[in-house]
Amino acid sequence: MANLEDRIKGIIRRQGPITFARFMELALFDPGEGYYTSVPEPVGGQGDYYTSPTAHPIFAALIGLQLEQMWHILGRPTPFYVVESGAGKGLLARDILAYLPRLSPDMMRSVCYVALDRRAGVQNAPGLQRLIAATVPLRQVVGCFLCNELMDALPTHRVMQRGGQLMELYVGLEAGKFADVVAEPSTPRLQQHMEAEGVSLAEGCISEVNLEATRWLEAAAHSLGRGFLTIIDYGYLARERLSPEWSRGSITTYYQHTMADDPYVRVGRQDITSHVDFTSLVMAGDRSGLSCLGLTSQRQFLHNLGLDQFVRALSGCALSYQHYLANRMAMQDLARPDGPGGFKVLIQSKGMAAPSLWGLRPGSEARARLAALGQGLPVPLLDEAHISLMAAKYPQYFMVSDEDELPGRR
Repeated sequence: MANLEDRIKGIIRRQGPITFARFMELALFDPGEGYYTSVPEPVGGQGDYYTSPTAHPIFAALIGLQLEQMWHILGRPTPFYVVESGAGKGLLARDILAYLPRLSPDMMRSVCYVALDRRAGVQNAPGLQRLIAATVPLRQVVGCFLCNELMDALPTHRVMQRGGQLMELYVGLEAGKFADVVAEPSTPRLQQHMEAEGVSLAEGCISEVNLEATRWLEAAAHSLGRGFLTIIDYGYLARERLSPEWSRGSITTYYQHTMADDPYVRVGRQDITSHVDFTSLVMAGDRSGLSCLGLTSQRQFLHNLGLDQFVRALSGCALSYQHYLANRMAMQDLARPDGPGGFKVLIQSKGMAAPSLWGLRPGSEARARLAALGQGLPVPLLDEAHISLMAAKYPQYFMVSDEDELPGRR
């Protein structure tokens, strides 16, 4: 039986060059051999990359704090839906649901958490409903749609400026190997997309147009009756695509924690992503009845919600020296500007006057809420479900005895 790479080549031989979006769809989501449908552990220490939920549960706890404010803004509805698309194995869901009772037992009794994913990998957790779906099969949701690093994995078209015209990069064959083929766009929507954003590429430059991402957002907006849509991912605003840094586009691959840019190797065995165009998501939201409440960095979002307070509180936890260091490093990594901290957080709303959200503005509101919860609010800590960035980068720190205490602690 032919493998995935050979099957895709067979399609090209029979039908001619295919769009990169179709190639990416097959490489990532083919039912039998696609990356996300066949690789057992794509995320984590044994996988190809890590995400913020796998790095430390404080990420989920602080999102939970923002969800609590959203619940109050909506009038404390029951049920309050949290709909996570691209939930993977459900670690973010598990950690949010584990921490919400600490923040608000009343809210926890109102929450209905729905984890959506294209494959049946979401693990059970109390209060969690699992759905296998690529779209959003819900209507009139009151609550919050949430997706973390979903948009970057949605199949995208590649475009190029040539001879003063927008052309599309297809996937063809050259000497039996995958190769770029430049031709007329497969759909006028690519040109319309660029014109709507008011940008044009310089001659010879390459970029992406992710029509699937805007379709997903429009579907989510249609499903949302009243509430919020929160997207966390790496990406840029439309104008940034004109910078020299992005002149060859943003297609990126991940394999065994190594980043590269050749999507035509290890087909079905490596992740393929593109940077998210947040301008297009804001515009799609505007067309779909959403209001943009704000766009900020993950670093600022987490600090606004009190990340530094939890980092300081670590010193009061009964931890061995190495586990203190592991938790501290993982917490700080979430806000690293050249890492996850540089990701963007977009929050849109529907069915209400534009509220002021804690995560989008520096101030004391979130800190005051944490203070009101008192000293009994625990610091979420790494467990076996999370990766250990510390152990991976500095294994020598994990050679000391687990009984060793923090310096100065007796």
